[in-house]
Amino acid sequence: MTRKTVWRALFGVIALAMMPGATASAVPAAAKQITIGAMSIVPLQLTVKAGEAVEWINKDVVDHTTTEKNAKIWNVSIAPGKSATVVMKKAGSFEYYCRYHPNMVARIVVTAPGRK
Repeated sequence: MTRKTVWRALFGVIALAMMPGATASAVPAAAKQITIGAMSIVPLQLTVKAGEAVEWINKDVVDHTTTEKNAKIWNVSIAPGKSATVVMKKAGSFEYYCRYHPNMVARIVVTAPGRK
């Protein structure tokens, strides 16, 4: 690509951004975070809106899972030092647990998109 082509492209982008009615594209909201550490889940209950993402961060030295009670909505394994993200699509109250450590139980409440 020549220098002249680069300048034309840059000028076009700037001109487009300055046009009335031009808007920036929506930036996805940061995922709500849940920490798994010391063989516990924090927080024990989290409320999100449908369409929002939840990220589980495994700070333990062992593998964990985040498994919805019926394993129909989500069921993911998380290695030590890793994370997993799930977009909550369906409103409701969902209990989840770690398949490897069934005493580790928590809940996610998913509200309709327009509600708090």
